[in-house]
Amino acid sequence: MFEATDVSRTTLRKVGLRLVPFLGLLYFVNYLDRVNIGFAGPSGMKHDLALSETVFGFASGIFFLGYLVLEVPSNLALHRFGARRWMARIMLSWGVIATAMVFVPNATVLIVLRFLLGVAEAGFFPGILLYLTYWFPQRYRARIVAMFMVAVPISTAVGSTLSSLVIQYGDGVLGLTGWRFMFLVEGVPALILAVLTWFYLTDRPEQARWLTAPEREWLATELAREEAELAAAEHWTLRRALTHPRILGLAAIYGGIAYGLYALGFFLPTIIAGFQQQYGTHYSVVQRGLITAVPYVIGAFAMVWWGRHGDRTGERRWHVALPSVIGGLAIPIALYLGNPFAAMTAVTVCAVGVLAALPTFWALPSTFLSGAAAAGGIALINSLGNISGFAAPYITGWLKDLTGTQRAGLWVVGVYMVLAGLGALALRRRE
Repeated sequence: MFEATDVSRTTLRKVGLRLVPFLGLLYFVNYLDRVNIGFAGPSGMKHDLALSETVFGFASGIFFLGYLVLEVPSNLALHRFGARRWMARIMLSWGVIATAMVFVPNATVLIVLRFLLGVAEAGFFPGILLYLTYWFPQRYRARIVAMFMVAVPISTAVGSTLSSLVIQYGDGVLGLTGWRFMFLVEGVPALILAVLTWFYLTDRPEQARWLTAPEREWLATELAREEAELAAAEHWTLRRALTHPRILGLAAIYGGIAYGLYALGFFLPTIIAGFQQQYGTHYSVVQRGLITAVPYVIGAFAMVWWGRHGDRTGERRWHVALPSVIGGLAIPIALYLGNPFAAMTAVTVCAVGVLAALPTFWALPSTFLSGAAAAGGIALINSLGNISGFAAPYITGWLKDLTGTQRAGLWVVGVYMVLAGLGALALRRRE
């Protein structure tokens, strides 16, 4: 798992096995609660709530405006109060709102709840990225982020099938329609995990009683040495991290990658459902869920392998740029192809590109940020980049209503991803 020897190998293996699977589980539930509206939409919710494609896209994306409002303050609070308490608070509040989606009566309440869900979840993802910098030296972070973020494709692959099964077989349970029952089944785990998080996480290596004294000492010393080297090479204050053009450039690059991620996440089930009209095929709800899973299963393997490759070579920019450009070139042609297999192949290439770019991208900020500057900078990059989370489903839905086809929306996805890749190549580490 790590290129290390003696106490370092033992320590990093222990830390990795204790933290990464649990954090991945948290992110699995988080990401599923964020995007399960994409499965609910074509499975009855649009019809029951009388949602147009534009309104559905707006409701899907307004989540990220809530994210934008509180992302930086939330991450600074985590840095001050500790991950254990703050992560448990985030999960409790988002679990309550995610479960309340069961009772949504109309489009207005749906939009309000999606906004509040974003407010509740603000700081979760950048908080975990920050938390990982407290435990892993920089030379291991791309692979660690990849192993943690594999929860994204797993949550979509497993979640698509799970959501589809719950929708299909949960219809009528407790007097709920299938899509409402899905929100109940997928909201409650966040409440349970909030309690577990309070007791399971350890804030800092110095407090880890599950490590031996030599292991705690080695890890704390190694991380302190890296932080001192960063401070000596380039001093970043919190104010500088929140205003510097390099941070804004990283946010724009991340926005391009995230645009592809969320456009696929929210509209891939709808795109697959549209194959029936375009190609004369017919799929059940469960079959659509299984087809949706394919790009993400392949992307999960690519994500881990590419992250490890980035750590071995020490190269970062090309490891972000290459998959972004390839994925961006693949997606616009997906719906110009003559059969659903060819179209899904192009979609899969795009998904692989998006997922491979993510872990190496998130290794970039920690090459020059630490402490409060890392807390604020990482949160700002994530919050500004996630404006794409609002824009992608809204613009994709609006273009679908305007043109009657998904093609225009997918061209926007492709262009932005290519620009993000080119931006990564233009990025300079030092200024």
